[in-house]
Amino acid sequence: MASNRASYETRNGGSLRFEGLPKDEASKKGSKEDITLEAAEGERKESGHPGKEDPFGNEEDSDVKYRTMAWWHAAMLMIAETISLGILSLPSALATVGLVPGIILIISLGLAATYTGYVIGQFKIRYPHVHNMADAGEVLLGAVGREVFGFAQITFLIFVMASHILTFSIMLNVLSSHGTCTIVFNVIGMVVSIVFTLPRTLKNVSYFSIASFISVATAVLITMIGVAVWKQGDGTVRVSNSTSLYKGFLAVTNIVFAYAGHVTFFGFISEMKKPKDYPKALIALQFADTTMYVIAAAVIYRFAGDGVTSPALGSTSPVLKKVAWGVAIPTIVISGVINGHVAVKYIYVRIFRGTKHIGSGSPFSRLTWVFLTILLWFIAWIIAEAIPVFNNLLGLVSSLFASWFTYGLSGFFWLFMNYGLWFSSPKKMALTALNCLMVIIAIVICGLGLYSSIQAIRMDPGSGSFSCASNAV
Repeated sequence: MASNRASYETRNGGSLRFEGLPKDEASKKGSKEDITLEAAEGERKESGHPGKEDPFGNEEDSDVKYRTMAWWHAAMLMIAETISLGILSLPSALATVGLVPGIILIISLGLAATYTGYVIGQFKIRYPHVHNMADAGEVLLGAVGREVFGFAQITFLIFVMASHILTFSIMLNVLSSHGTCTIVFNVIGMVVSIVFTLPRTLKNVSYFSIASFISVATAVLITMIGVAVWKQGDGTVRVSNSTSLYKGFLAVTNIVFAYAGHVTFFGFISEMKKPKDYPKALIALQFADTTMYVIAAAVIYRFAGDGVTSPALGSTSPVLKKVAWGVAIPTIVISGVINGHVAVKYIYVRIFRGTKHIGSGSPFSRLTWVFLTILLWFIAWIIAEAIPVFNNLLGLVSSLFASWFTYGLSGFFWLFMNYGLWFSSPKKMALTALNCLMVIIAIVICGLGLYSSIQAIRMDPGSGSFSCASNAV
C-alpha cells in the first residue's frame, strides 16, 4: 500500500502534512490527499477524545498570545535546551568506550533521536490538543496515562532544573575560588533562574536562547583550544577500549542524555505559528547537536587522551578553565530556564485550560504564573541542596524517564497512530520494526541505566546536605 498522507488545515488556511499517518474514513469520502479540520475532529471523537481543542483556544481577543513562534524561534529553543555543558562530558565517554565506538554511538543515537522527534511531530498533528506528555499519555492510556506521564514529565524537569542550579554554583565556585558558602551560590542561581522564567511565552524566551547557543559554542571552542595548547593529558587515543558493563554504560548514558530534549517538544510545537514548519526546527537541532557533539568529543579526546576529565574544562589550564566557565554562564542559566518554563507552563495550562485565564493579562493570571515559577524553582533548589547523592540520583531519574521520552514513547506513538496497518505493506512493516526497535532501545537504556546509577549511588555516599563546601570541578 502506498504511503498515506494526512493533512490538516492550519489556522491560517494553509495545510499541514506529515508522512506516515493512517488514512481514515474522512479521506475516503473527500480528497485522498487532504483531511480537513472537520474530519480531524471526527477522528478525535472516534479515538475517544471528543471536543479536544488547541491548548490555548481562540487567541483573537487574548491579552497573551502564545502561538507566535516562527520555526527558527523553536529551533533556537530546542538547541539551547538540548545543548549545554553536558557536551563537555562526551570526551570522557570516548575515553571509556574508545574513539570509534563512541563516534558511532553519537551519530547513531542522534539519527534515532531525529526520527523519534519527527514522530512526536506526527502525533501532535494527529492530536492537535496535545500540549505535553501528560496529554499524550491520556491519548494512549486515558486518565491513568495522563497522571503517570504528567508525573514523569514534571519530576524529570524539576531534577533538570536542580542540576542547573548546582552547575551555576559550581561555576561561581570556580570563578571566585570558593569566595563564599556554596549555599549562597545556589540561592543566587535559583533567583536568577526565576527572573528569566517570568516571561509567559516561549517566543520571548527564545531570544535568550540565541545568547545560550553563542555561549556554549564559545565555551566548547575555548576548551578545545585550551586542551590542544595545554596538553595536560598523555595524548593516548584508543580506537576501541574494553571496560566493565557498569563503566561502559555510564559512558553510553552520557551520550543518550545529550539528546534528551524531547520531553519539551510538544510544548514548543504548540506555540508555533505554523506547526507544519516543525521539521525544519528539528533538523536544525539535530544537525547542530550531532555535529557539535562529534567535533567536540573527538577533538578534545584527541589532545587530552585517556586522562580527559569530565567535564573537559578540567583538562585545560586554570586560567582558560575560568574563562570557559565565565563564557558558559548564559547556557548554564538559559538551558535550565527553558526546562523551568516548560514545567511551569505544564501546571499553568493544566489549571487554566479552557478558561479565560489562559491568555489573560490580569493580575490574577500574572501572579499565578509568578507563584508557580517561584514554587517550582524553590522545590528544585531544595532537591539540589538536600539530597547528598543528587548527581547520581539525577542519573537514575534520567535513566528512568529520559530513555522513554527520547526513544521509547515515540515508538508507542507511531504504533498507536498506525494500529491495524502495521503489516499492510512492506514500508509499514519496516516502520513497525523500526518503532519496535525504539521501544527495545528504551527498555535497554532504562534497565542498564538504572543498574549503573544504583551502582554509582552505592559506591559514592555523596556530600552532606546543605553544605557550604566547594563543589568546584
